[in-house]
Amino acid sequence: MYRVKAVAEMFDVSVNTIYRAIESGELDALKLGTGKGTLRIPGWALNAYVEKCSQAAYEAFVTSGELAVEAADDAQDARVGEVA
Repeated sequence: MYRVKAVAEMFDVSVNTIYRAIESGELDALKLGTGKGTLRIPGWALNAYVEKCSQAAYEAFVTSGELAVEAADDAQDARVGEVA
């Protein structure tokens, strides 16, 4: 079981990003305690979330007809053009 802050640090994102993923149903979490309680994220939920993110990245970059490397090269070219 992981705390929200620990998961945010693992993924190098803000705590709010993890809370949004939980609220939207993208990331499963368990509420422990009564009232406000506390959230804990099980390891299996992290694995499922990583798989969802990986699939989304694959679909965005590979199946759209453009490889991720090409997209990164295009982004680099655009930044170089802005500087010049």
